[in-house]
Amino acid sequence: MRRVQPFAALLLTAVLIGVPLWLVVVTAGKSQGEAVDPDLSLPSHWQLLDNLREVWTQADVPAAFFGSMLIVAPTVVLVLILGSMAAWVLARRSSRLTATLYALGISGIILPPAVVTVVLLLRQLGLAGTVIGMICVYLGIYLSTVIFFVTGFVRTIPVALEEAAQIDGAGPVLVFRRVVLPLLRPVLATATILICLYVWNDVFYAFFVVGGRLDTLPLNLFRVASAGLYLNNWHLIFAYVMLMSLPLVAVFAVAQRRLISGITGGAVK
Repeated sequence: MRRVQPFAALLLTAVLIGVPLWLVVVTAGKSQGEAVDPDLSLPSHWQLLDNLREVWTQADVPAAFFGSMLIVAPTVVLVLILGSMAAWVLARRSSRLTATLYALGISGIILPPAVVTVVLLLRQLGLAGTVIGMICVYLGIYLSTVIFFVTGFVRTIPVALEEAAQIDGAGPVLVFRRVVLPLLRPVLATATILICLYVWNDVFYAFFVVGGRLDTLPLNLFRVASAGLYLNNWHLIFAYVMLMSLPLVAVFAVAQRRLISGITGGAVK
């Protein structure tokens, strides 16, 4: 029975992941008539490249891609920098105040922000419908994730390394930049993948904050599909999904070697 369990788990994982992925690929390669009722059958004639080309030109994908990058890139950089700095301080201080601040810092993982309150606050600050407002929303949401992973990882780093740098005359900023930050690469790679996944695919918060003023890839797909442009054109919808997923696949391919070590180092130790 114990020998069967790993194979059963692998089979279940392959079905849960492989079947939806297969459905997306084969449907994106079909003609409009074949894709009216999406199924797992192969297309009679593959036209995947033609569908991708049509989506790229008709759905204004380049502009939506630029909008997504305009939000994702600053968000990831700021979340990683601010979150890792906060986690370093929280990991190196032992007091009730620090424990309280840590609990508050990671509370965002289980306590999602209220959308109505966030939108009203952004309007009062004059940031509603702006890229800066959207980045601030994501910072508030995902700083908790970075603090959670990085704090546990920092605690595994010997304090003697930082003390040696301090003896040589390095200040806190230099110690963090030259000693701590290079050692955080595995866990920061993990956080990068997670945050890119969350922000890149987000349509809920983006719809309420910047919807109608800036196009991101998920918002653009929602707009063209709800407007009837892709009505019953499942081959184009799934082709769009493939285009939208390619950057995430590239990020995961680059950082996958550090993914497991970052998760175990930050969340378990």
